[in-house]
Amino acid sequence: MIQLLSPLHWKDYELIDCGQFEKLERFGKYILIRPEPQAVWDKTLSDQEWEKLSHARFKPKSSSSGEWIKKSAMPERWNIAYETENISIRFRLGLTSFKHVGIFPEQAVNWDYIGKAVKGMNIERPKVLNLFAYTGGASLAARSAGADITHVDSIKQVVSWANENQELSGLKDIRWVVEDALKFVKREVKRGKKYNGIILDPPAYGHGPNGEKWKLEDNINEIMKDVAALADDKNFFLILNTYSLGFSSVIVENLIKTSFKGSPEIETGELYLQATQGVKLPLGVFGKIKY
Repeated sequence: MIQLLSPLHWKDYELIDCGQFEKLERFGKYILIRPEPQAVWDKTLSDQEWEKLSHARFKPKSSSSGEWIKKSAMPERWNIAYETENISIRFRLGLTSFKHVGIFPEQAVNWDYIGKAVKGMNIERPKVLNLFAYTGGASLAARSAGADITHVDSIKQVVSWANENQELSGLKDIRWVVEDALKFVKREVKRGKKYNGIILDPPAYGHGPNGEKWKLEDNINEIMKDVAALADDKNFFLILNTYSLGFSSVIVENLIKTSFKGSPEIETGELYLQATQGVKLPLGVFGKIKY
């Protein structure tokens, strides 16, 4: 089943407009302009309106870094919240040299799914594994809903950032692991571990803490097979996100279908953000199963 999914009713986030390879976003009370390679169309608002509304603009210096041009009212760090009936979490945001601010807003759709999946299990503390976990949005959602969560990322700084978000959210007992995701999963398979939920949010390219190389098209099939070996037989959900422009929902469906033999119906589709000005900004392909 192919779907288009976008977060709804998030008071602290808004995509105002996007176009000409940029996006205009509100995080809490601050409005930022950031590069967006998917926004190949024209902006709806004028450049003058963007400039008037914004508090900071990211100026790239290379393909992987740049600098923020700030107005006087813009702090380096600030906090926002995300609240639903199943989860209540907080994030510390910040202006980084690689254009990110600490969350991927379109993932709120998956946070909702995780909260409902965890709450719906007839298990006291479902065990959930979050791979390539970044600053922990999915980990916080799972923990807020009552899961026993293991958070794995190869970059120590972002794991520390995720721990800050745990403290801001009034949560505790997330298990933090700084390690290459593929190595961690293989070790868990050898240990005979099982999980009730697994979340994968892999980058197109990346490196582990000891220089391990990750390339999505080269490694995703291998890690999916190992992830399938960690799935609980009776109570389980999977979320796979991919951001690579070359990956379609059909590729994601095939990956899940060939890794999880005899799996229930697979949901696939695109995540997007709905701009206030009317356009939809696509931000990756997802696949899900639950049983």
